[in-house]
Amino acid sequence: MIILGIDPGIGRCGWGVIEVQNSKLKMQDCGCIETSSKKSVQDRLREIHEQVLEIIKTYQPDALSIEELFFNTNAKTAFVVGEARGVILLAAAEHNLNISIYTPLQVKMALTGYGRAEKAQIGKMVKVLLSLKQVPKPDDTADALAIAITHAFSNKLLKLAK
Repeated sequence: MIILGIDPGIGRCGWGVIEVQNSKLKMQDCGCIETSSKKSVQDRLREIHEQVLEIIKTYQPDALSIEELFFNTNAKTAFVVGEARGVILLAAAEHNLNISIYTPLQVKMALTGYGRAEKAQIGKMVKVLLSLKQVPKPDDTADALAIAITHAFSNKLLKLAK
């Protein structure tokens, strides 16, 4: 199974592709889509959509896992990140990908067993679980890989329960 994990954002949108074979996890690639704040929102959204489509075309994932939005302060930021998330979900739907949504708490619990884990702890677990030499940067990329790993773990648990 190939999983595309995405940490949605308008300025920086982290992505990571992992392959799951039996109980082994392997990173295929990762990166960060960055858009300029000097561009209009619609141009930034188009750019994110086009780049996600290109990632899907290149890696042909079986599933997309994406983080649920959680904002408690800035509503304006929440709306625009929600729009970015929308174009990502559209790209996945256009390719009939299975879509799974995980909360930050679910990701932290899946990777560390602790719901209040810090970003550094998540990054270190991504490094360990994927046998990487270093923690992927920026944090958005490490978070995207963590979201993909969460789906791999959840999917495995679902299969074991059947």
